[in-house]
Amino acid sequence: MKKVFVVGASGATGKLLVADLLQQGLQVVAIVRPCSSLISAVENHANYCEIPASITELSEQQLLSHLNGCDAVFSCLGHNLTLRGIFGEPRRLVTDTIKKVSRAIESLAPATQLKIILMSSSGNSNRDIPENPPLSQKLVIAVLRVLLPPHVDNEQAADFLRISIGQNHPYIAWAAVRPDNLCDEVAVSAYSIHASPTKNAIFDSAPTSRINVANFMANLATNTDLWAAWKGKMPVIYNDV
Repeated sequence: MKKVFVVGASGATGKLLVADLLQQGLQVVAIVRPCSSLISAVENHANYCEIPASITELSEQQLLSHLNGCDAVFSCLGHNLTLRGIFGEPRRLVTDTIKKVSRAIESLAPATQLKIILMSSSGNSNRDIPENPPLSQKLVIAVLRVLLPPHVDNEQAADFLRISIGQNHPYIAWAAVRPDNLCDEVAVSAYSIHASPTKNAIFDSAPTSRINVANFMANLATNTDLWAAWKGKMPVIYNDV
């Protein structure tokens, strides 16, 4: 693992992910909103390359040039919690980005599978395995699907990886990381990983610090055994408390 590509790098978790990846000695290419540069935050790190743009504005040909030579793609994209961010366009920001990245990877036809590591959420069930969320959670999630476009986007992005990319794609392997109740901490702490949620994501959520999510996502890319354990899966992460 030498070079990685990050979308959503200027977000709360994306910034921490970039820092963790650089600390692990990787070359990081990040798509960052023009008004949200991370260059000063990473202290002009020699391994950091920033592309000031919106991922929605990049053509697939431009994306190809940035992905060339990368070993992994990370997505920490999300919708801003404003009326425009929740109900405005693009309503399928995460899904459309994952599809665009996948098409670009297929065009590159890399000799070894390129990893896509998606940040999802514990409220998004993994329908590849028999998960059975509590009835109260199911009811609320059903309402969210109707009222909140970002939740549907979150589900559809993971579904695209599960169904369209699947388990045996020649050029792409993937994992979708599902944190629970995101919180901010200053340092990585002990955390646990589960195949499925052990908490009610709506009424009994557990804290998951953003810095722990960033650390786990980075380690998925660099730790061969960890990747073998969670490749093609949707691991849930909780802080140990």
